[in-house]
Amino acid sequence: MRTLICGSMAYDNIMVFQGHFKDQILPDQIHILNVSFLVPQLRREFGGCAGNIAYNLKLLGGEPLIMASVGSDAGPYLTRLDKLKLTSTHVRQHSNALTAQAFITTDLDDNQITAFHPGAMNFSHMEHISGWMDVNLAIVAPDGREGMLQHARELAAQEIPFMFDPGQGLPMFSGEELLNFVKLATYVAVNDYEGKMLEDRTGTSLENIAATVKALVVTRGAEGSSIFSGGQRIDVPCVKATEVLDPTGCGDAYRAGLLYGISNGLDWRTTGQIASVMGSLKIASRGGQNHNPSREDIVSTYQQAFGTTF
Repeated sequence: MRTLICGSMAYDNIMVFQGHFKDQILPDQIHILNVSFLVPQLRREFGGCAGNIAYNLKLLGGEPLIMASVGSDAGPYLTRLDKLKLTSTHVRQHSNALTAQAFITTDLDDNQITAFHPGAMNFSHMEHISGWMDVNLAIVAPDGREGMLQHARELAAQEIPFMFDPGQGLPMFSGEELLNFVKLATYVAVNDYEGKMLEDRTGTSLENIAATVKALVVTRGAEGSSIFSGGQRIDVPCVKATEVLDPTGCGDAYRAGLLYGISNGLDWRTTGQIASVMGSLKIASRGGQNHNPSREDIVSTYQQAFGTTF
């Protein structure tokens, strides 16, 4: 059975400013801010939460099925999906929009200024979930607002267990809407900042949220992650990376590990450890989809980190 990945597909345009933002921005002139940065380095990477999660799940040997909306400029991305043997049956192309794009400028202190254009992502609600898709698990990752709301309702109606991963889309929703996502979802995954925001928006604690789902996962970057399930807390350490080059897409790689473990009926500790390995392998390369470990490489990294296999 396949895992349905509902979320964004995007191009990440990453620029490097060979200086420091603080030297270019005058604090007493912010009200008339007008600055320009020369960026000699520019990379365009394949990204988006759905694209990144599916890519990593495929590396693990899973069967991802992407549901996403792309624009008239999506040709290179669709070609890539074909080469990776990732099914694009439910990737809808819209000729009147561009594919979602992030424009990220980073300075020498690793500060970032980001602009995001949602583009075709706003039409994600035009794709519907039905029983004939033959999926036994899904994730609702950051996407168009209406699409996220609709896909959560449809998955619940089809009784397909799913993970709610609000990510950077969390501010789009009211506390009531977020509580409804949690009510419909089987699992919830957030980073520590999103967890605090989820508590503030909903007026309830993560402990209470954990009690209503099969598992609540909270990631903390280099400090590892915690999985709350069945009244227990499982702390998973961060796996040391060979290099720390770029955190872009690490959360998506981690979530792919979670989905793999769940779909294969693995226990939560093993599942979290696989997720930690995937994040470690990703952070050692630039971009969300440029790491390419074999299944054997993944198992070997897991064994070195935890002294066992999966």
